[in-house]
Amino acid sequence: MSALTTALHNAPLDWAAQFAALAASAQDPSLRAFYQAGSVAADTPLEQVPLLALDVETTGLDANQHAIVSLGLLPFNLKRIRCGEAHYWVVKPASELSSQSVTFHHITHSDIRHAPRLGQILDELLTAMAGKVMVVHYRNIERSFLDQAVREQLGEGLQFPVIDTMQLEARLYPKRQPGWFDRLLGRQPVSIRLADSRQRYNLPSYQAHHALTDALATAELLQAQVATHFASETPVGELWS
Repeated sequence: MSALTTALHNAPLDWAAQFAALAASAQDPSLRAFYQAGSVAADTPLEQVPLLALDVETTGLDANQHAIVSLGLLPFNLKRIRCGEAHYWVVKPASELSSQSVTFHHITHSDIRHAPRLGQILDELLTAMAGKVMVVHYRNIERSFLDQAVREQLGEGLQFPVIDTMQLEARLYPKRQPGWFDRLLGRQPVSIRLADSRQRYNLPSYQAHHALTDALATAELLQAQVATHFASETPVGELWS
């Protein structure tokens, strides 16, 4: 067992049982159907897990003050990325775009003028997510923004299992700041940002901050991480949260 696997090997979350409980308590039919689709068991080998790379672009970093402006979804497994089944939406946020957010993700006022509200694509989004394990780079964004958005639309939050490729990199590099001797040698801190993490696996550079491109980048990164540090038979419960 690798050091990374050992570090992650705690009592795994039982998402299958959690989904069963959530399906029984959910009030909204769409949300109930999402939970009724279930989740794989924690001991399912990674090679058998239906994965869905997910990325959202937002007007800021605070889910209580800012909103989602685009979402990208891309189903995959350890050997194949199914680009033909990708989903990408630009959605109209409740608040105005700021100049900072436009500069960041290049979605402009004209792009969102006729875009649907998130509530209009929510059923399609939940259907695409149903039965999958989400794969993201920095789960705090996707989890908090989707939970808040669904709460605003349906009055209930959204929970789902996540494999966080940033968290996996953080486990690999727990001491990312160089010590004094390393600094004397000119060594730089280890970055676990998406583009920098991909570079360590010799993956190509992509345009950043486009939801679908970042979903693709995240899917490729997880494939590389597993190929390098894990066995394909590794139970998904050792990686998800």
